[in-house]
Amino acid sequence: MTVVALMWEARAAEGRGAELLEWARAQVLDRRPLRRETFRAAGDRVLVVTWWEVHDEHAELPELPEPAADAVTRPVHRWRFESAGLDPL
Repeated sequence: MTVVALMWEARAAEGRGAELLEWARAQVLDRRPLRRETFRAAGDRVLVVTWWEVHDEHAELPELPEPAADAVTRPVHRWRFESAGLDPL
């Protein structure tokens, strides 16, 4: 079993950061991830990270869609990471 994290990051159009944040939170995925967390940052950026338990690290997983073109300043950035394990504190 492997844990995969999918990261989705978008930058809102001028003055639309709160709208993009709410849009991202409202998106429903086809399956429920182990965990889903939403972040916001300076520059009206929104980041959503989902964690998935998979048998194959290349398995297809549901991802957030692209928001409306006029809601963002550029295409969404997406990254996929495979867990390398927990680090001791």
